[in-house]
Amino acid sequence: MIAMTVDGYIARTDGSLDFFPMTGDHLPYIASEYPETIAGHLRAPLGAEGGNKHFDAVVMGRRTYEIGSSAGFTSPYPHLRQYVVSTTMRASPDPAVQLVAENAVDFVRALKNENGLGIWLCGGARLAGALYEEIDELIVKINPVMLGAGVPLFRGVDAATTLTLTDHRRFHGGVAIHRYRVVR
Repeated sequence: MIAMTVDGYIARTDGSLDFFPMTGDHLPYIASEYPETIAGHLRAPLGAEGGNKHFDAVVMGRRTYEIGSSAGFTSPYPHLRQYVVSTTMRASPDPAVQLVAENAVDFVRALKNENGLGIWLCGGARLAGALYEEIDELIVKINPVMLGAGVPLFRGVDAATTLTLTDHRRFHGGVAIHRYRVVR
């Protein structure tokens, strides 16, 4: 699951996320249906209890990882196998987080061949662009906000891909969650 604006941005141009609503009637749904996408320190306050339903691994880029680590959360998703893709980090700041410094595509392909639940691509735009061909399903939380400019959902992708809508939820505050299967 990835949060984005109506006009397709996942962050402001400076990387900030202050425009996403942190309250609303969509949060109990996410806590119930996608509890593994809630960071460990927020699971109890948001009522995300129980095991993982869809994912047992999370892959994120360095900038996405640094959002939590800069606030002191070096293992943001302790209930998942955590991987940070970065060519600039020298080492992982936490033993529970594995650093992937080379060939993210091959790494994700190998993860996909393991038994278990799915892999959650948590962010960012460059990594999503690099892994574009490996994405089988897209779960998008669309927020009722337009930025006009920012970090796009996929950076560096110019190929058209057909999606099939498999689920859609609308919430009172204007948030919608769309779940798509990638047609190959």
